[in-house]
Amino acid sequence: MATNRVALILGAGPRIGASVAERFANDGYNIAVASRNGTGSKNSKGFLTLKADFTIPESIPALFEAVKKEFHSLPGVVIYNAASFTMPQDQTSVLSVPADKVLSDLNVNITLPAEMKKTFIYTGNILNTVVLPIPMFLTGGMGKSATAHWIGVADTLYAARGFRFFYADERFADGKLKGGSIDGPAHAEFYARLAKQDGNVPWHATFVKDTGYAKF
Repeated sequence: MATNRVALILGAGPRIGASVAERFANDGYNIAVASRNGTGSKNSKGFLTLKADFTIPESIPALFEAVKKEFHSLPGVVIYNAASFTMPQDQTSVLSVPADKVLSDLNVNITLPAEMKKTFIYTGNILNTVVLPIPMFLTGGMGKSATAHWIGVADTLYAARGFRFFYADERFADGKLKGGSIDGPAHAEFYARLAKQDGNVPWHATFVKDTGYAKF
């Protein structure tokens, strides 16, 4: 009997989320995507679309239950692609972000998987290793750094059991921040490789388009 492979994509934007969903579908996965616009039904491509508010962590387990109900299997690949940033109210003071907004952003930017099966991939960026003096990046950097830490711990503890956790970060070939130039298809290709767990890619999975993993 063929394995019922399922991928759950949390945060289904038009670039990375859409490209990753298409790639995994082409690889034979059943696809579930979660976003604010989810309907609880399948779309024209056969993807299960689920409504989600990532500022409320307690809502995440219900997504796994919905996936299991629809596909009779928990996801073997979970990709977290959501992010949130808040500009300081006073542009001269980076610490003027309201406390409730800090908490809301951290709920989105720091995530812990409710249930895991095999591979968890988090869409990160350079902010876990570099401090950029840009006010808008304050809460995002806090979230990316915290998430990178727990992903590193989880992968170290569970990789030998076949459970892999990756903090994926696309860079330019010289190692610099990709920023607004991130490439959806490049993420899709790299994530498909990570899901197969081929090669010795560490949890801090920095990568370059058309090259794959690159250590910086």
